[in-house]
Amino acid sequence: MLKQFARILFSTLMIALVINCGGGDKKEVKTTSQTSTTAEVSSSSSDIVSAKDGGKGFEAISEGLGFITYTPKPEDLQFFGDPRAIKGGTLTSITSRFPATLRTIGQNSNYVENSTIEGLCYEGMITTHPTTLEFIPSLATHWKISDDKMTFWFRLNPKARFSDGTEVTSKDVVATYDLRMDETILFPSSQLVYGKFDRPVAESKYIVSVKCQQLSWRNLLYFGSMSILPEHILRDLDGTDYLEEYQYKMMPGTGVYIIHEKDIVNQESFTLTRRDNYWDRDNPVNAYTSNFDKIKFSVVKDNRTIEFEKFKKGEQDFYVVAASREWIEDCEVDSLDEGATSWPYSIKKGWVKKRKIFSEKPAGTSGYAFNMRKWPFDDKRIRYAFSYLYDREKMNKEMYYNEYSMMHSMYSGSVYENPNNEKVLYNPEKAVALLKEAGYSNRNSDGWLVNDETGQILQFEISIMTGSAYMVTPVQQMMKDYGIDMQIKFVDGNTNWKNLMERNYTVYMQNWSGLVFPNPETSLKSSLADEAFNNNISGFKNDRVDELLDEYDQSFDQARRVEIIREVDGIYSDIHPAAWGIVRNYQRMIYWDKFGYPEYMVSRYGGDYRSIYTYWWIDPDKEARLEKAMANDETLPQGDVDVKFWPKYLNLNQ
Repeated sequence: MLKQFARILFSTLMIALVINCGGGDKKEVKTTSQTSTTAEVSSSSSDIVSAKDGGKGFEAISEGLGFITYTPKPEDLQFFGDPRAIKGGTLTSITSRFPATLRTIGQNSNYVENSTIEGLCYEGMITTHPTTLEFIPSLATHWKISDDKMTFWFRLNPKARFSDGTEVTSKDVVATYDLRMDETILFPSSQLVYGKFDRPVAESKYIVSVKCQQLSWRNLLYFGSMSILPEHILRDLDGTDYLEEYQYKMMPGTGVYIIHEKDIVNQESFTLTRRDNYWDRDNPVNAYTSNFDKIKFSVVKDNRTIEFEKFKKGEQDFYVVAASREWIEDCEVDSLDEGATSWPYSIKKGWVKKRKIFSEKPAGTSGYAFNMRKWPFDDKRIRYAFSYLYDREKMNKEMYYNEYSMMHSMYSGSVYENPNNEKVLYNPEKAVALLKEAGYSNRNSDGWLVNDETGQILQFEISIMTGSAYMVTPVQQMMKDYGIDMQIKFVDGNTNWKNLMERNYTVYMQNWSGLVFPNPETSLKSSLADEAFNNNISGFKNDRVDELLDEYDQSFDQARRVEIIREVDGIYSDIHPAAWGIVRNYQRMIYWDKFGYPEYMVSRYGGDYRSIYTYWWIDPDKEARLEKAMANDETLPQGDVDVKFWPKYLNLNQ
């Protein structure tokens, strides 16, 4: 359903996503049973609660009590799915690792896989509209904001149920807050975000309120979108018990999908099943979304080649083409002779569709993050020297077919980018001058730069997965040409992530997703710099940025918020905790031609493959047509490669 996709977006908002892969031994993992016993909504459950307290009749008096809600307009429904959608079938997807945990809260829960699970299996009280970003109902039907914007009230839907049939009440909201605030869940960013609220108050069975400790325009977004877990389970757990007991156990959620015990095989796969008793399935905004009966995630550890081969064999339904070489060479069909048996023949015949899908998804950041807590990148001059020697323009031309633009900001291509940031591009003269200034003007007999006083070689290590070698080895050579010994160590994805979170690294090849609503606090706040397990990976500290972040939270003026983020971006760029990489504003994808989807294919702000889980469906007619075409060597229409629905939509609505 649409709300589930918005939950995915919110999970992405709360954590920066880093793509890597995992390892481990095959092992069956047990999970709590989530039955599909139909939870019939009893009329008496809300009859015993007065209308004023959120029970039957609340809708009629809600406006008089100061509550608001959102009712979808007919013209908006097109963005809540496609009426042509058909329920059924299994979507097969491949992930590069089995996550370190299936929990969606606490230590090691900030993987892309966890945010996907959270978005599909759990819900918050409110979410955001897919095109306007205004608040819309989820577990709550209505909400109220005090005049001073410091207190919020939510009226929970009496129909809402967890997957085990338990009714959702205000006690669940309080218990979820308590868990997030428990420091023993080892996730300090959670306490940073939710520590800005007093403990929620269960004012009645269906009415819950929360008071903010400080003014922030994001408070309603963050608290209202907090995915809710069941109090009847949480009340018997503290944070330590929760981490241990739910490492690979799925707590019941309210979302449209669940993960059954039998569908988890550690290090191999996990499968989500659409609930037949989902409590809000009759809501018009949910009618044409979450169409697959099952979504199976199979694990191919750190091997894009094998993943690609599995797609070619039909073992994966879609493939995100991250590498430009694959897009330009392996998916190129113009020069392919009719009747060829090589892979691109499936694209040439139209059995596989090739699409470049444009959206307004924030670009995010990529490149190399420095650990400023450690030598040698505790020296700003060394950080800049690395960046001046990192010839990303050459790599874009020679390796990436000029498919990318150069990044110069944490908010590249958005209104938040500081236009005055220095464009740090390849400049070996500047690099050599900075290295000399930092005390590295001579080389030893092996050609490595050594410190003029101590004789220490300018040497550091970077840990990567094997699939990233083609991107990192050219940079290693660039450093070597100027006497810097950048050593590469190959590790699995989970180890690499663990080392990053524990600050056991020197330089890290990063790929962080962008946020629709910038939240630099969780990655730049000084209080997080020396803490483990949060997104301030470089150890960034700056008093002025701390002041700006506080003002940013309290400014309800979007124009001023833009000014603030631009100043933060400028300070960050000058301190230079990262060497920026390359950027593109579209998703490259190939998929077997058996799917139906809305005209826009992906959401306006999500803009990536995860829209498939929410909006797409298996079209039986297309599936039969594909099978017939492949059996008879018939050609299917390819269609336009570029999908520019959202740029056109933006132009029409500006």
